[in-house]
Amino acid sequence: MQFSYSNPTTIHFGQGQIATIADSIEKDNKVLFIYGGGSIKKNGVYDQVVSALEGYEWFEFSGVEPNPTKETLDKAVKIAKENKVDFILAVGGGSVIDGSKYVAAASLYEGEGWDILTGDYIPTNALPIGAILTLPATGSESNKGAVITKAETQDKLAFMSPYVQPTFAVLDPDTMKTLPERQLLNGIVDAWVHVCEQYITSPAGAFVQDGYAEALLKSLKNLGDNYANRDDDQWRANLMWTANQALNGLIGAGVQQDWATHMIGHELTALYGVDHARSLAIIQPSLLRNQIEHKRGKLEQLGSSVFGLTQTNDLAEKTIDAIEAFYRSLDVPTQLSDYGTDKETAIDTIIGQLEQHKMVALGENQSITLDESRKILEHAIS
Repeated sequence: MQFSYSNPTTIHFGQGQIATIADSIEKDNKVLFIYGGGSIKKNGVYDQVVSALEGYEWFEFSGVEPNPTKETLDKAVKIAKENKVDFILAVGGGSVIDGSKYVAAASLYEGEGWDILTGDYIPTNALPIGAILTLPATGSESNKGAVITKAETQDKLAFMSPYVQPTFAVLDPDTMKTLPERQLLNGIVDAWVHVCEQYITSPAGAFVQDGYAEALLKSLKNLGDNYANRDDDQWRANLMWTANQALNGLIGAGVQQDWATHMIGHELTALYGVDHARSLAIIQPSLLRNQIEHKRGKLEQLGSSVFGLTQTNDLAEKTIDAIEAFYRSLDVPTQLSDYGTDKETAIDTIIGQLEQHKMVALGENQSITLDESRKILEHAIS
């Protein structure tokens, strides 16, 4: 193991912590408050933010959609530039926070914002960001990554930059109280796959990373198995903290990472509007079966440590079955059946997008070629 690890985001965790933003943003900063569809006005979060921003000069931008689009976010960039904003406050789930990262970087760039996603521009600075999390899933509130969609071309791409890592994040489990069940279930699945992408690779003898990843997976399985308790404060708090820890960089430090499930899943979301988490549940079991010989050791370790399966010659296969059964127990489908066209055309379209985005050798071993992606999709699409 050789790595450098730093997570500079200050976390304010627990009930009533939204008020802390008044101590986290300089009083002379002009603040752009970015949020989504308006649910925060129904659950009291909006009023708490407005109260905390008393005395600040601030502007607001609403309407950031799930899988945030460049087209929407460019409107926020325009507001930030015209008003010489100093600070971005993102209030929402991963989509709002990811979108705010784009706004933060694009607001200090004179070119086309999409250049950030294509790699034609590597950010050298960005407006500082604070995040108030309302939907636990992505861990975006304390990492440096973001995924943005260009609706015009149905491209969904990611970028990473230390300049867009939030300076602070507020995680108040009370903000989850009015979330639709679909979003809670998606949060469990999204966090689960985030852990798996950093864990189900090759054995590396990384005891801390493996042990912590297994603890997170056990926590998520417990939350899923006890979904009936979702209205308990303890249940909400544990999901919010587990999802954060799943993608804050720690369990991936010094170990191989995969992310192929995400790369292929992104295309399902961009092309067919599949929820991000559900695209992962559709792709992952098929991908694991396709790559089982590369991943057998870690699958066996997961099966034993997380699912309590006994050692057998087919333990890896049984572990994939157990993962799939876990998704189904949450009523999350593991096959794509609604794609609006015939199966072969759908697969050809997805493969074409992967090729266009240069996703031609995926996975920790770069062994998922376009041919292998096609095989994965054959089994993932019904």
